[in-house]
Amino acid sequence: MYSFLLVAHSLFRWLVLLSLIYAIGRAYQGYTSGRVFTKTDNSVRHWTATIAHLQLVIGFTLYFSSPLIKYFWANVKGEINHIDTSFFGLIHILLMLIAIVILTIGSALAKRRLTDVEKFRTMLIWFSIALFIIFIAIPWPFSPLANRPYFR
Repeated sequence: MYSFLLVAHSLFRWLVLLSLIYAIGRAYQGYTSGRVFTKTDNSVRHWTATIAHLQLVIGFTLYFSSPLIKYFWANVKGEINHIDTSFFGLIHILLMLIAIVILTIGSALAKRRLTDVEKFRTMLIWFSIALFIIFIAIPWPFSPLANRPYFR
């Protein structure tokens, strides 16, 4: 089960990234062109947040069943100085949680804005901030914090 979730979490990140980039692109186009915030735009907003929440649930499930995390918390005083274990024990989960909270707030605010321009602007700003944080928190193969392959 753990191995399956690890692979799913690794693959699902691409869906999170693609949906966020697509939502930000639509928000940018809508904001700069002054077009109407359509049902499609609202669906993109909603599904982007939903996909990110599903990834968070998978991530939490992995976090609380991971042998690496169990080891980190059992030896936190010694492991806090090791970037690889402290990345997954603290940094990754905190940054991802912050990013999802920002994404959720942005989605809720965009939904409640009165004008189309405000909806697009809100999505553009909040989703972009969330994407930036997510990009930092992903253990890319080139990351100095912790690296994992593009696909598990």
